[in-house]
Amino acid sequence: MELVFFATAAKGVEEVLADEIRRLGVSEVVLEKGGVRFKGDMATCYRANLWLRTAHRILMPIAEFPCETPQHLYDGVRSVRWQDYLNPDITLAVTCNLRDSKITHSGFAALKTKDAIVDAIRDSFGRRPDVDTRAPGLLVNVHLVRNYCTISLDTSGISLDKRGYRLDCNEAPLRETLAAAMIELCGWDGSTPLVDPMCGSGTIPVEAALKACRRAPGLTRQSFGFQRWPSFDSLTWSNVLQEAQEQARHSLPVPILGYDLSGRSLELARQNVQRAGVGGLVTFCQAGIGEWSPPASPGILLCNPPYGVRLGEEEALQSLYKKLGDTLKRSFTGYAAYVLTGNPRLASCIGLKPSRRIVLFNGAIECRLLRYELY
Repeated sequence: MELVFFATAAKGVEEVLADEIRRLGVSEVVLEKGGVRFKGDMATCYRANLWLRTAHRILMPIAEFPCETPQHLYDGVRSVRWQDYLNPDITLAVTCNLRDSKITHSGFAALKTKDAIVDAIRDSFGRRPDVDTRAPGLLVNVHLVRNYCTISLDTSGISLDKRGYRLDCNEAPLRETLAAAMIELCGWDGSTPLVDPMCGSGTIPVEAALKACRRAPGLTRQSFGFQRWPSFDSLTWSNVLQEAQEQARHSLPVPILGYDLSGRSLELARQNVQRAGVGGLVTFCQAGIGEWSPPASPGILLCNPPYGVRLGEEEALQSLYKKLGDTLKRSFTGYAAYVLTGNPRLASCIGLKPSRRIVLFNGAIECRLLRYELY
């Protein structure tokens, strides 16, 4: 049975995500703002959750309707055959995203949706399901934009950037899905060395190793939302898992290196690599700027230096960016360097002219992924 799904992504990552979905063998792919719509069966949904590196969630739309009043919302939700997805023994939670609509409070919209669902289940079964906002059996998403509502089931549960390998991390770590998108935008395919000279807790090197060894990022997760559905097909899921496990490689032809000055950060990075199942494929070294010894070119340098968000930090970081630029010119000849920064003034301290600027969002911070050709 062919179904429609919507994979959500950070702004600026939609095209990268669409290419990922096509590589899964999906032909009907449509780019939209905030994500990608595609078609497939539940096996396609299972693979998307397991394999997509840049998606945040895989939603399954089940109803769409005009919605200008709370009664419109209640009636539209109430019209869905909820007994196909839910029974009184399965817990429920509702999330809501809305903008530019007459209903202005997301919490109220979520509550109204919940009321309609539990009323429908009570009419069908004689009793109502409980609400569990932490680990619901069924997570329902309300998307209300310009007075038009889409009701979707969240097949992922916990957001897909929560791979399961990063239990401890530094302050303000790079989101796994953004790191994966940066790697894709670099065009890195695992055939040349990759260096992260400011690796922190190792998110970029781990995501690079997962890609290069063809290891599905979802293999380290404990569970997905669809596994708690009454319709969950455990045999199909077992086959999808086995497919993924058989594809994984256990060695790489090129090195992946992570440098950082903090010994604490590197200890976290080494733990993350082991939990991600790519132990032995990444080398970490404690070194400051100017102390790096990269492999012979050609290669890719990819890093996410601090942006100087807090008051007084920007001036202190100017020398770091200048040292970064000097080291790129001196030690990384023949490399393509990519630097993600949310601070154009600091980026100018690198002292090189970028050949490309890609707009990405690190949370709410508008950033640029800058490419430098180091001839």
